[in-house]
Amino acid sequence: MADNNSRLVYSTDGQHLNTQTAASASPFAADGLVRLRRETKGRKGAGVITIHGVPAEQQKTIASLLKKKCGTGGALKDGIIEIQGDKREIIEAELAKAGFSTRWVGG
Repeated sequence: MADNNSRLVYSTDGQHLNTQTAASASPFAADGLVRLRRETKGRKGAGVITIHGVPAEQQKTIASLLKKKCGTGGALKDGIIEIQGDKREIIEAELAKAGFSTRWVGG
């Protein structure tokens, strides 16, 4: 009874239909580069810098280091570090000190 127009909505077999890990939340390839992007969409015009590509075991320490150095708030959501405000130069310098090669993406 395979129908091409139907799709499975719920199943009790114990397997998840959409399994995503924190590493796959990023739209960028895992090539060793840390990508920095300035975003305002969905934040009522307030800008944040999002940081993609930091290894999972270092994300929490890097996030807290950047928040302290920038003197702003931030968050770690689904493997993406968010730092409030436009602190591009500080963030890029601190990531370079930590040994990461960075690249700015977006506009």
